[in-house]
Amino acid sequence: MKPSIFNPSILNQGIVQIHIAVFLFGFAGLFGKFLSCSPLYIVFGRTFFAFIALFLYAKFVSKTGLSISFKNRGLFFVMQGVLLAIHWWSFFLSIQISNVAVGLVTFSTFPLFVTFLEPLFFKEPLKSKDVMLAGAIFIGIILVVPEFNISNNITKGAIYGIISGFTFALLALVNRKNAKISNSIAIAFYQNLFASLFLVLPIMTIHTPLPGLSDLPNLIFLGVVCTALAHTLFINSLSFIKAQTASVLTGLEPVYGIILAFFILHETPGMRTLAGGLIIIGASIAASFKMTR
Repeated sequence: MKPSIFNPSILNQGIVQIHIAVFLFGFAGLFGKFLSCSPLYIVFGRTFFAFIALFLYAKFVSKTGLSISFKNRGLFFVMQGVLLAIHWWSFFLSIQISNVAVGLVTFSTFPLFVTFLEPLFFKEPLKSKDVMLAGAIFIGIILVVPEFNISNNITKGAIYGIISGFTFALLALVNRKNAKISNSIAIAFYQNLFASLFLVLPIMTIHTPLPGLSDLPNLIFLGVVCTALAHTLFINSLSFIKAQTASVLTGLEPVYGIILAFFILHETPGMRTLAGGLIIIGASIAASFKMTR
């Protein structure tokens, strides 16, 4: 019999796991500054080492296997990998151009896109509360962007961060369709596998400096710990806590990331970024709470 999620010890186990997972997700943003190589290589390294780690976990630890029916769905899984690659590429590019706070805060706009895309994907009505939350996120974006001038690095970083949020929203909607597939580790494995394969062509086509040997440990840590381990902890936590709790706690990702950037990188976000970030993160948490009701 599965333990009740209302058992305090079981509940605490789930809370600890998801906090570690969200902490690692937030920490991943700092690698946009730790690594001096192109975001193409950062994402390739992240997805490459992640799918290897997930394969080893599925094969020798969980022993759940990675079998998923590709009949009539092969292209569907490939597109997930493409979305994941674009999402992380724009995310790290945003951080490299501007700073960790701007990248994380503007990425958190994804509920704005989910609000308007979900009714189109699933033929559901658009509610007035959804529009109000989207409006709050839009106000937050206006506060984060200092001026609508493409030559401003903060503005450019915010634009790429919003692209990251948009592609993540698409991936979230695709993953809603994946809910019918029980093996989440397998889904994560194939998403990372196809993302890394997708990046081979642009890496071979666009001539950018190769990562140095000193970057390799960071890329491995990013892929294995901040991606494969974090994803596994997140999935495991759902066995002990409600999806609603998990969804709300995920909103802490930019909070963890900004705090880490302050202490490790000595980045201090401006007042506009903080104000806009509070609005966006608050609206995102509210949207997550709403979507799990």
